Amino acid sequence: MAVTEPAPVAPTVAHEGILRRQAQRESAARTYARSLPIVPVRARGLTIEGADGRRYLDCLSGAGTLALGHNHPVVLEAIRKVLDSGAPLHVLDLATPVKDAFTSELFATLPGKFADHAKVQFCGPAGTDAVEAALTLVRTATGRNGLLAFTGAYHGMTSGALAASGGARDVQVTRLPFPQDYRCPFGVGGERGAELAARWTENLLDDPKGGVPAPAGMIVEPVQGEGGVVPAPDGWLRRMRRITEDRGIPLIADEVQTGVGRTGTFWAVEHSGITPDVMVLSKAIGGSLPLAVIVYHSDLDCWPPGAHAGTFRGNQLAMAAGTATLAYVRENGLARRAAQLGDRMLGQLRQLAGRHPCVGDVRGRGLMMGVEIVAPEPDGTTPAPTDPGLAAEIQRECLSRGLIVELGGRHSAVVRLLPPLTITDEQAVAVLDRFADALAAAERSALRRTRTGSSY
Repeated sequence: MAVTEPAPVAPTVAHEGILRRQAQRESAARTYARSLPIVPVRARGLTIEGADGRRYLDCLSGAGTLALGHNHPVVLEAIRKVLDSGAPLHVLDLATPVKDAFTSELFATLPGKFADHAKVQFCGPAGTDAVEAALTLVRTATGRNGLLAFTGAYHGMTSGALAASGGARDVQVTRLPFPQDYRCPFGVGGERGAELAARWTENLLDDPKGGVPAPAGMIVEPVQGEGGVVPAPDGWLRRMRRITEDRGIPLIADEVQTGVGRTGTFWAVEHSGITPDVMVLSKAIGGSLPLAVIVYHSDLDCWPPGAHAGTFRGNQLAMAAGTATLAYVRENGLARRAAQLGDRMLGQLRQLAGRHPCVGDVRGRGLMMGVEIVAPEPDGTTPAPTDPGLAAEIQRECLSRGLIVELGGRHSAVVRLLPPLTITDEQAVAVLDRFADALAAAERSALRRTRTGSSY
């Protein structure tokens, strides 16, 4: 009796079924899946193909993880080489040739003379694990428990990392103002705003009645990512380095999202020329696979064995993929390329902003860009209130045009673009064209709703 092959499932039906089962089975805490209802099945470079057959330009890049885009040949080759070698894939924190190659390449990329006195600690697989390790390190080294962090910060989802992030409350964390031009906490912006933020920090630390728990460290993002793509002014960051150095406070640079060429230098702290005491690294250093480390000055290396451990510290495939990624970015000058292309894209986005009142601000560094969406006030008040609903509408319009973008910022009103460093000039044009069309379409829809009195 002949066996009848089942009829192939239509792509759209399979796509809808997978999304329906995800909604039934997965938790209410899922995030990206809510705003990006796609089912990726293939990907290469900037492009993702969904189960429904549609193609998308991916300007989310795994929240900045994919420095070389999806499935870059050098990454795939590095992974296959480890698999074909018969090497163990799980080794805890034992030494291996793969790990040695990774640390050698990592140290070759570190800023200035940092590598000459650096130690590396392999953490659990995520950036938040590395943040926890950094906090444990400085608290052990200083014998103090307090932490200096900044408004708008995001450092991860574990308890210590959340405490250091802008939306949390913790009696051991002192929240300091993070300078920015568009929504300056002091209402002035520019160099004056940065100066006032620095003075606030100095005065608070030096006031015996300031109520600041003795700080074990200061943690700062050179560019706030989830906080709305807010670059730290170079002069202000140098001032933070002097403030912490003068008071014996270790400075922790969270480079989880800004590292590996993303902002136009290999590490974002290089823009200001500072050398932190600790660097927190994850995302792109694993070449698309889970990997997280901290690199720190050897003077801090006083914690006992097991002070910060983790079963999955020895991910050999991630180390191989990370080595290939770090080397490719370094050898091909992709950080410099990100600076040049990012400047060009930011300039074009600012031109676009001039034609659309709903764009309050365009900012970023390298290929880490943000467009803040606002509801313009009739009297021209600046800055105008954010418009999260319109930002979400723009994201949906982008997706309908085959462009994946993320939202961030204080009220999720900043459209974020994080394309891979391998994006071509032609692809950059396509991204901006699709974004411009989506922006115009969302604006038209918002105008129609205003006229009819309906809501999002």
